[in-house]
Amino acid sequence: MDANQTVHLVAILKAKSGKAGELRRRLEEIIPDVRKEPGCLAYNLHVDQSDASVFVMIEAWENAAALDAHGSAAPFRSLQSHFDELLAEPLSLQLLSRLA
Repeated sequence: MDANQTVHLVAILKAKSGKAGELRRRLEEIIPDVRKEPGCLAYNLHVDQSDASVFVMIEAWENAAALDAHGSAAPFRSLQSHFDELLAEPLSLQLLSRLA
């Protein structure tokens, strides 16, 4: 990946049974702060229409460095500290390169 290329990312988070509400709340809590992070172009939360326990964050970052910084920034680290109690399976990340 070109270090200066815009990075598009899809993050999929599946909540444990009974934890969807808490996962959603924790995701929504960090959105305002993440959107203020340097290099954040988009950070938008979605829910799977066929499975309300699956949340999808669609992100865009100015470059790989901005995404890396996000991964170590306080808002994401705070969320990440709850993954063991909230997620039914490991976080799934899809890094995308725009073609057209």
